[in-house]
Amino acid sequence: RLDALRLDAVERRADALLATGAARDAVADLHAHVAEHPGREDGWVLLATALDRAGRRGEALRALAQARDALSGGGGALARTEARILSAAGDSAAEPAGTADSIWDRAAASWDRSVPARSRARLHATAGLLRDLAVSGPDGLEEAHRHRRDLVAAAERTGDPELAARIIGSYDVPAAWTRADDPEGAGELSRVAARAAALLGPEGAPALRARLLSVVAVESRGDAAADAPLPRASGAPATEPWRLRAERAAGEAVRLARRLGDPALLAFALNGAFMQAFAACGSAARRDTLGTELTRLAVDHQLPGHEVLGRIIRLQALAGLGDFTNADTEAEEIDRLADRNERPLAAVFTAWYRALRLCETDGWPAARHRYARVLTETAGCGMPGLTQGAAALVALVPVMRGGALPRPGDFDGLDAGPYQPWLDPLLLAASGDSEQARQALDRVPRPPHDLLQEALWCVLARAAAAVGHLPVLRRSRKELAAAETEFAGASSGLVSFGPVRQHLTAADTAIAVLVGPRDARG
Repeated sequence: RLDALRLDAVERRADALLATGAARDAVADLHAHVAEHPGREDGWVLLATALDRAGRRGEALRALAQARDALSGGGGALARTEARILSAAGDSAAEPAGTADSIWDRAAASWDRSVPARSRARLHATAGLLRDLAVSGPDGLEEAHRHRRDLVAAAERTGDPELAARIIGSYDVPAAWTRADDPEGAGELSRVAARAAALLGPEGAPALRARLLSVVAVESRGDAAADAPLPRASGAPATEPWRLRAERAAGEAVRLARRLGDPALLAFALNGAFMQAFAACGSAARRDTLGTELTRLAVDHQLPGHEVLGRIIRLQALAGLGDFTNADTEAEEIDRLADRNERPLAAVFTAWYRALRLCETDGWPAARHRYARVLTETAGCGMPGLTQGAAALVALVPVMRGGALPRPGDFDGLDAGPYQPWLDPLLLAASGDSEQARQALDRVPRPPHDLLQEALWCVLARAAAAVGHLPVLRRSRKELAAAETEFAGASSGLVSFGPVRQHLTAADTAIAVLVGPRDARG
């Protein structure tokens, strides 16, 4: 009875919000309501109505289609709601003149009338709009990515290098994931920003130079800006000039921002420093320090977006360090801040972290269903850099936390996405094709310098041990040694393969079998 009363109260509150013109305020609660109770036809009708009145007609119609699937067709209320939305003369009430939506519509119309077409003011305004759009949710993030490159190209076509530099450097959207959603596009933006910084020269405005260098650092995440084939994991560590350039850009941006005393600029520069804090395994403590500084800076200067970022960085780093108690605290604070400041994408990171946490406390069998739910819920989050191949990472969890190779069928039908090169040798070894596995290990590149580098070195070590590939086994052991006190993969906030120390012990055992105990660490 109490459950029924609560569900009725949720729907009555949403109806009241619609009646008072606050359609947008009702959407988030209704999304959660129908996700948890898909059999409530009234909830679906209210969600579709709220989306329509919030100007999201396409989403409203998709919600009705979902409702019909959930309700096996549904009743007449769904049909009537769809007819009303599709009707050009639908009866959706206009929002009162004093609401934010109404003010937005009138201000936008005034802007279009007052600001000349092709003016520079429009470029600057568009840059600000894309910055805000990117944090509004999955659809907004995808749109911002799509339009950003066009905006930069339009600014470059003006022939004004300073204007182009300002447009390029204005996109200081907090970035928490170290694999770009569009690696090719990110690499191009990094090169464009580097060219703009070169044109500006060392005598240019230091704040603008710091912004451009921060763009270089952020967009060079992972291997997005690589301008040469990646070195092979079977060889010795190699100096990669493009990585050194990105690291130097991050360092100079932070120094300039500190000197200028500009909090927002320093927050952006620290974001770039975070993206370049993966030169070697075992750097979770350094990232925790960066996240702590960014969080304090953001709190002191009212930068809510960067406070969320700073706490996500800490969440990831603390998980990597095995400090799950403090990571739990950060997850709770992230959710609170995200709700208060309308940062819906932050919940993607806390949802994944809680699946990882459950795995650490209760084991894989308990976490398996939570991971399945998270994979479904976050599939459309607008961050393909995070979601592509995520199912394969999850499938690796029980394999890597145990001591064996994958079983036949474990990865059937799973798209490993960007992780395929590092998964292939393990799957070949598991299939019994040792020669093909060794050949794959001969040519596999070193793992990206990102949040999953320790995890992927562990995968390579497991494959190399299985087929006796000594060069990759020794290189993996050497890379992982610096992370001995961390949890493999947990710094990602997505998956944990257990303590790195256990993987090092397994590597030592395998090396000893191959070369003898005396030379095991050679």
